[in-house]
Amino acid sequence: QAQLVEYGGGTVQTGGSLRLSCAASGRTFSDRTVAWFRQAPGKEREFVARINGIGDNTEYAAAVKDRFTISIDPNKITVFLQMNSLKPEDTALYSCAMLRYGSYRYSTNVQDYANWGQGTQVTVSS
Repeated sequence: QAQLVEYGGGTVQTGGSLRLSCAASGRTFSDRTVAWFRQAPGKEREFVARINGIGDNTEYAAAVKDRFTISIDPNKITVFLQMNSLKPEDTALYSCAMLRYGSYRYSTNVQDYANWGQGTQVTVSS
């Protein structure tokens, strides 16, 4: 089974940018939908963005739309999350996961995803 790893997090000031990466060990994402979620202390994990394996279908949470961009590299090895105009409320542990087989293909529900990575921390200061 695939093991996911995330990297690229860090600490930036309000208005700054970061690019997160998500990759699977031993396979590509060519036939799988991948999504980014985030969880802040004391809050539930929430959907951020998703992309299908082909890379032609994406969706964003309202809170990040027009600021974040999800993409997949041509070899389908890595999924990226470009984050611009960062705000303090974006501070969270960001994790990626793959959509479970048999789940609704446009799902943004955390319960429909599996093979979670360990996460990468994003901190946005004022």
